[in-house]
Amino acid sequence: MDPLAFFATSRLVIVAGKGGVGKTTVTAALAVAAAKSGLRVLVVEVEGKSGLARLFGFGALHYDEATVLEGAGAAGVGSVQARAITPTDALLEYLVDHGMRRLSNRLVRGGALDVVATAAPGIEDILVLGKVKQLERSGAVDVILLDAPAAGHAITFLESARGLLDAVTVGPINTQARDVMEMLNDPERCSVVLVTLPEETPVNELVDTAYSLEDRVGISLGPVIVNGLYPERAGMDVDPAAAAEAAGVALMPGEADALHTAATFRSARVALQNEQLARLSERLPLPQIHLPFLFKTDLKSDDVHVLGDAVLEGIAGLGALPT
Repeated sequence: MDPLAFFATSRLVIVAGKGGVGKTTVTAALAVAAAKSGLRVLVVEVEGKSGLARLFGFGALHYDEATVLEGAGAAGVGSVQARAITPTDALLEYLVDHGMRRLSNRLVRGGALDVVATAAPGIEDILVLGKVKQLERSGAVDVILLDAPAAGHAITFLESARGLLDAVTVGPINTQARDVMEMLNDPERCSVVLVTLPEETPVNELVDTAYSLEDRVGISLGPVIVNGLYPERAGMDVDPAAAAEAAGVALMPGEADALHTAATFRSARVALQNEQLARLSERLPLPQIHLPFLFKTDLKSDDVHVLGDAVLEGIAGLGALPT
């Protein structure tokens, strides 16, 4: 599949998954892949301290947009902007835009937002999603990537609009919730990409999340991204001592056993991940994009580019996405 066609499927892509599966890293990799395709990308962080900025070699993200990548792609026109959106910042901007700057300052000083959030569950989420909706409608970028909360919160985060529609029947909150629901339910405007690891528990949770999002939110699902795959290597079943002797290499005492243990572990790991990939395909009939395990504890900007290239390779292997 052509990357431009892939990223044109929805203007807003929400990246979600269980905590610890590399959701934020995958969001950054998708952003790099889109920029390398010549697109203008906006990455949005909604929970704070997710590590998005660090992956691009920058400090913390703020409400104002920052350029974290530019001059990408063959024509040098691809770029990535990034920003953080908090309920407080979104509310303050809304009030200022509607001529209520004094009120906004008093609300912040008095801690009124916390009171409102307690009295009306979901209001904080709808403030954030309302801002995201405004950004999507503006058309200032080609694609928006939202690094969503971890899977459990992601569902309530995306359900907030429906809950507020039931609770508030008139007024600006109702209008905002209705507009957000229209965006979430329109596959040309919004879709979700779920991220998992090739392990039993993350796969189980991803499947449950997928069906919950479809049934309870009515949102369109894109391909599943399976992160952290060990590349398959030939020769894992070869006896290290025999291989060393055939190559004329002398091993130190214990090295043959260590190499055998490492090869056995890797073979078992690959067999396990292949089993989980097959189980995921059976339980959730969505296309899959596979990303490699990079064997690093602290990923840098160069590593994100490696994963971005893997995203592009995975997209190229996809057929036409279901509509």
